[in-house]
Amino acid sequence: MTAYKSNPKLIKTNTDVPLTIAVTAINENGEKVDKFIACERPLTVYLNWQPIVTLMTLGARAEALSLGYLKNQGFISDISKLESVIVDWDVNSAAILTSEKIENLDDKLSEKTVTTGCGQGTVYGDFMTGLDDIDLPKPELKQSMIYSLLKNINAYNETYKNAGAVHGCGLCHQDQIIGFVEDVGRHNAVDTLAGEMWLNQDNGNDKLFYTTGRLTSEMVIKVAKMGIPVVLSRSGATQMGLELAQKLGITMIARAKGRHFLVYNGAENIEFDALS
Repeated sequence: MTAYKSNPKLIKTNTDVPLTIAVTAINENGEKVDKFIACERPLTVYLNWQPIVTLMTLGARAEALSLGYLKNQGFISDISKLESVIVDWDVNSAAILTSEKIENLDDKLSEKTVTTGCGQGTVYGDFMTGLDDIDLPKPELKQSMIYSLLKNINAYNETYKNAGAVHGCGLCHQDQIIGFVEDVGRHNAVDTLAGEMWLNQDNGNDKLFYTTGRLTSEMVIKVAKMGIPVVLSRSGATQMGLELAQKLGITMIARAKGRHFLVYNGAENIEFDALS
């Protein structure tokens, strides 16, 4: 398994699962064609052996996905108290054990909000906690760098190119992609990157977050909790997502593909140095 700067015990009781499988389809001409489709499987996340949620996921980097989900939802916050992560694909589960004191867990689980999130669709009571304490730096971006990043991101999206049906999220520094995850839901992908950043004690202040998915309120909140001041999406934004970006000081760029993008918040942070 991946080595992380923090030191929880990571255990996998089964090998990694495939992300795609080969199938036969019939095309518009009535011909048989060999194709790949994305895998989808349930992963039940346990916190100190209490079931929290079942996520529908490709299954890549399940330990980081589980930790990122629990951290982003406000269930855990102290990396030093994390004891072990056990991923068992024989029973489709990930168990996180921590000595951190978890107060009012049943109350948190009872406060659910159904969201627009694909692959998840629920946030819990403490999801909004701590937003007023977030203080993001003002980024310095160049239009030419955004174009370069969008070009570089084309080398990723391997599962999407092979099978479709997935979203991709990337953790970027300038125009370089330093982490990329694909999953059946965009929230799974962002939680996986959040979990890896947390395990590596990585600071998001100089990073940019890329996603193929839309910028809804919960996506903006998760990026803010990762300490990242810029979000860049191939898709669009929602009204509540924009309002939160404005409140939290996140530079929001959407509809970004090729040499096109729309800045919905933070245009003053961009040097337009590649005007056509």
